[in-house]
Amino acid sequence: MADVVVTGIGAVTPLGVGAETLLREWVAGNDGIRGGEAPCADFDPRTVMTAKEARRADRFTQLAVGAAEEAIAQARLEDLDGTRVGCIVGTGIGGIETLENAHTTLGAQGPDRVPPLSIPLMMSNAAPAAIAMRHDVRGPVFGVVSACAAGAHAIGAAARTIRCGDADVVITGGAEASLTPLARAAFAALDATSPTGESRPFDARRNGFVMGEGAGVLVLEDRAHAEARGAQILGVVSGYGATADAYHLTSPRADGSGAAQAIGAALADAMRGPDEVDYVNAHGTSTPQNDRAETNAIQMALGDRAAKIPVSSTKSAIGHLLGAAGAVEAIATLLALRERVAPPTLGWEVRDEGMDLDYVPGAARPLAVTGDRAAVGISNSFGFGGHNAVLVLEGTP
Repeated sequence: MADVVVTGIGAVTPLGVGAETLLREWVAGNDGIRGGEAPCADFDPRTVMTAKEARRADRFTQLAVGAAEEAIAQARLEDLDGTRVGCIVGTGIGGIETLENAHTTLGAQGPDRVPPLSIPLMMSNAAPAAIAMRHDVRGPVFGVVSACAAGAHAIGAAARTIRCGDADVVITGGAEASLTPLARAAFAALDATSPTGESRPFDARRNGFVMGEGAGVLVLEDRAHAEARGAQILGVVSGYGATADAYHLTSPRADGSGAAQAIGAALADAMRGPDEVDYVNAHGTSTPQNDRAETNAIQMALGDRAAKIPVSSTKSAIGHLLGAAGAVEAIATLLALRERVAPPTLGWEVRDEGMDLDYVPGAARPLAVTGDRAAVGISNSFGFGGHNAVLVLEGTP
């Protein structure tokens, strides 16, 4: 079975453009939340697309392309056989900005004025299709839609595509751009978003998530293929577990059993035990139910080891990127493992009863990794619909 390695990473997030920017700013204790939400204010699609191409792509596709260009350049994918390269990108909602604008035009001006590219722009598979066309990717190309677990599911599907021998390289990740009037109103109507605009995962005062946008893209590759062409190996996707709560459309099982099962499955896939885990990047949405259920899941899956592992949430710095979250957080995890650092859960100050994990309050600190072995981390992603996706990632020795 193929060993799946990472040879390229790219990110566009509320902390700035670039994967390295994501970790650097988070470790420094900075956040990208402005006015109660987290936009990618520094991203201009015209840096990676012509003005015409940008007009023919919804913002979620623009963000995906931006992240993909960075990852593909780092991986040096030129001159590869396109039939052996795939592209799998997840999203929770897809082109909702295009959908809302087209509906407004329909109501105000009638059906004859609806833009003819509305469907191609809003479809959830538009991002992987756009990346594939830009880079002659002719292997398995498709989208994954599983709410906030989509980015992690896409990475897991990509790893298994390589393991099964269907591709040597897969460009994968997640993208989302839902800072739109309808999305804001709909999430608020669910009482899912923070009325105070604060993201403070696991803190007793948490009151909902902060909406964000962004994209994360990784280049995954068969290790033998990567070594044969002299590619730099940035980390390893060693395990993937996916389960469903089969319980409620928006709420997790309170005991965290479904998520715990996914963590256990990912560790088994990686052939790792709880004692080998050095860091957990939590889903950590800053919602009352989800953070408690995830704490229960980590305790259930990791047992006595759970209390000894630093657990932090990227969403404390960038808000919730929905379908892009799992991919962006996987990138943050890989970089943290490389640097052997546990980034902080920003805003965590007040412990909630029964939630007694080490949430890395205050400031980043070194991981307790001895010798020259690779650090091992878990990246959790859970989505509306009861979707659970967990990745086990390893840094470079």
